[in-house]
Amino acid sequence: MFDTFVMVDWSAAAVPRTGRDSIWICWHAPDGERLANPPTRHDAKGLLGEWLAAATARGERVLLGFDFPFGYPQGFAARLRLPGPPWRAIWDEIAKFIKDDENNANNRFDVAAAFNERVSGGKFPFWGCPAAPPRACLGSKHHRSHEQNGLAERRLIDEYMRGAQPCWKLLGAGSVGGQVLTGLPIVRALRDDPRWRDRARIWPCETGLRPPEDGTIVMAEVYPSLWAVSPVADEPKDAAQVRAVARFFFERDHAGELAALFAGDPGLTHEQRQPVETEEAWTLGVTAPNQRPIPVTPFAPHPPAARASPRRTRGERQRAVDQRYVYLRDPAEILRRSAALIREKADLSRFPRRLQPMALRLAHTAGDTTILHDLAWSSGAVTAGRKALAAGMPILVDSMMVAAGITREHPAVMCTLRNPETEKLAKAHKTTRSAAAVELWRPHLTGSVVAIGNAPTALFRLLEMLEQGAPKPALILGFPVGFVGAAEAKAALAAVGRGVEFITLHGRRGGSALAAAAVNALADGA
Repeated sequence: MFDTFVMVDWSAAAVPRTGRDSIWICWHAPDGERLANPPTRHDAKGLLGEWLAAATARGERVLLGFDFPFGYPQGFAARLRLPGPPWRAIWDEIAKFIKDDENNANNRFDVAAAFNERVSGGKFPFWGCPAAPPRACLGSKHHRSHEQNGLAERRLIDEYMRGAQPCWKLLGAGSVGGQVLTGLPIVRALRDDPRWRDRARIWPCETGLRPPEDGTIVMAEVYPSLWAVSPVADEPKDAAQVRAVARFFFERDHAGELAALFAGDPGLTHEQRQPVETEEAWTLGVTAPNQRPIPVTPFAPHPPAARASPRRTRGERQRAVDQRYVYLRDPAEILRRSAALIREKADLSRFPRRLQPMALRLAHTAGDTTILHDLAWSSGAVTAGRKALAAGMPILVDSMMVAAGITREHPAVMCTLRNPETEKLAKAHKTTRSAAAVELWRPHLTGSVVAIGNAPTALFRLLEMLEQGAPKPALILGFPVGFVGAAEAKAALAAVGRGVEFITLHGRRGGSALAAAAVNALADGA
C-alpha cells in the first residue's frame, strides 16, 4: 500500500526542546531509516514538508502518523456553531486562532479559554493551565462537569485504549490537549500544501473507515503507547516509540495485513461509525476494545546504514547513495517554498507595492523575517533606483563582496577600495580605507546607485560629502553592519536624507549580502 512510513511524536513545549519530551520523527523509507529531533514545531513542519516533497517527486506513497487526536468528542463543532464537516470546521477554527512562533511560544491556553467562553460561558470543557495569569474561562483543575454540560470527556476511540487522556486536558502528565491545539494547525497546513493537496487524505475523515484507495499522502492519528517498547541504552522512549511504530506498519504492509487496520473495529455500528468518520476520528492500529499492547521486535537504537546488496546494479547503488540525504534540489521550488514561508511569517502588505519584492528578497537573504521590522525607505526610492539601473548608471559599492553578490549584468559596478589612491587618501585624512575610497566616487556620483554593505565610515563619509555639495546619487542603499557606527550611520541617512532617495536597515544588522540583494531586487524590476 505504501512506500514510506513516517511517525511523529509531538510536543506542545513553549520553548525549543530536544531529547526527552520533545518532537521525534522517524522516516522509514525504501532507502533506509532516518530519525530527527527538531527543536521546534516550526522546524518540524519545514522538515516534513521538505521530506514529503522529495518523496512525492520520486513517486512514493507515504503514510504519515501523528501521536495526537485528530478530532474532539461529538458535538464540539455544533457547540461552537461551526458550519460544514465538523472535523474540518474544528481544524479551521483552531488554525484561525492559534499563534505559534518560531521559538515555540504559543497562545494555546488563551485559545482554549476563548472556546470555553463560547461553549459554556465558563470553565468548560477545556481545563488545565498555569496559575498565572488568571483566566476567567479556564481553570487549573478538572471541572468534573462533562455529564451535566453535554459534551463527553472522551471520544469513542479513547474508551478503547488504556491510559488515553482526554483532549480537553491542557496541563500535567499526559496533557494531550496542548498537543492537539498546536498540532492540528501543522497537519492542516501539510494536508493543504498546494504541492500535493489534491493527493493528500486524512484518515478516516476523508476516506472513511476503510483502506484509502487514493491519496499519495495519507495522514492518520496514532497512539505510540499501544506498542510495548523497551528503549535500550540512552535512547529516549519517544524516539524508540516512533521507530517501533514506523517499522510495525512497514512490516504489516509487507505481510499484506495493513489494509485491515484501516477498518478500525469491524464491530462498530452505523451509529458509531458516523461520528468517527465525520468528527471524532480514530486511531490507526486499534481494532477492538481494551486494545492490548502490541509487541515489537527488539532493535538497536542506532542501526548502521544499510549496505548495498551484491545483487544491485551499479546504478541502483548510486541511487541509494544519492538518496541518503533527502532535500529539495529544484532551484525554482526552493525559491517558491522560501517565498511562501516568508509570506507566512511576515506581513508584506505593510510595505508599498513596489518595495514588497525587495522586502521579500532581504528576508530570504538574511534567513530572518524579523529584519523587516527595521527596514526604512524614502517614498521614491524604488522608482529612482530602477530608473537609474535601467539607464545604465554606475553602481558604486563599498566592498568587493557587494560587487560579487550582484547577479545581474551591469556595465559599471565600481569598487574603489583597492585603488592605489585609496591607501594614500586614508593616510592623509587619518581615516579608514572604506571612507577614503568614497572620495574616488565623486566623478561617478551623479544619478548613480550607491550600495554600502560593509563599513559605517563609508556611509558617514558619503553623507559628509553630500552636505559639502558633492553630486547626488539617485539612490543610497545603506546596509553597513557592525557594533560601532552602523546604527548611527543608518539613522543619519534616514533622518537627514540630504535630499536623496534611500533604503536602509536600522540597527546593527546589515551586510554585503543584503546590500547586493537590494541591488538585485531593483535590477529584477528595472
